[in-house]
Amino acid sequence: MIGAIAGDIIGSVYEHGPIKRKDFSLFDPRCRFTDDSVLTLATAKAILDGQGYQEALLETGRRYPDAGYGGAFIHWLFSPDPQPYNSWGNGSAMRVSPVGFAFDRVEEVLTEARKTAEVTHNHPEGIKGAQATALAVVLARTGATKREIKSEIRGRFGYDLERSVEGIRPTYPFDVSCQGSVPEAIICFLDSISYEDAVRNAVSLGGDSDTLACIAGGIAEAFYGGVPQFIADKVTEILDEYLKGIAGRFAARYGRVGTRTSEAQGVE
Repeated sequence: MIGAIAGDIIGSVYEHGPIKRKDFSLFDPRCRFTDDSVLTLATAKAILDGQGYQEALLETGRRYPDAGYGGAFIHWLFSPDPQPYNSWGNGSAMRVSPVGFAFDRVEEVLTEARKTAEVTHNHPEGIKGAQATALAVVLARTGATKREIKSEIRGRFGYDLERSVEGIRPTYPFDVSCQGSVPEAIICFLDSISYEDAVRNAVSLGGDSDTLACIAGGIAEAFYGGVPQFIADKVTEILDEYLKGIAGRFAARYGRVGTRTSEAQGVE
């Protein structure tokens, strides 16, 4: 899960100043955690503490009113009677990675991912984006090859994963929909050679960079067996004590990403 948070932090400075290249400073002095990290950690807290996902999102989200939420979500967050609002936005996918780290069985992962999404993003595309992301994480964590991950995601959800980062980048717009960003984030992972490369791919598309990198970063962490120590250290430095506490507890309980040979990391 720390890989998703790192992706958010790294991409945070490029969300409103998009770039179309990979040779950028990994941790700009203006880097910060945004709503992607806050809500990812809220999902983790729900799993750790046996809370409902809505309860955890409300409790944690309200602690950070200036985290950068979208307009519909912030209305939901502070509503006296929060109800799902049929969103197809990528907020459902950005916060779901803890499910792929905490649960092992595919059907269980898909069920939990749906639950995390439908408290707000109950549109079919919102649910699909969350499920596809969580499924990619669990498959990556449990030894699937990139070819197998691609085939499974494409078969279940119909996403076009036959494109490349180089092909997407020139004309890719700012797109906050699940259908216009989740497949692209997965491709950023599939086209990568390391965790860092996956995040650089995501930011380089020039779109909703923090969310693209959050989604790609969670999958890449699961696949490559963690994140480089200097990245994990920087995340720890940037998170506050409350969020750091959730991250630490989650890592202690579910920090079981595997390792694989370089041969197994390729798309055979």
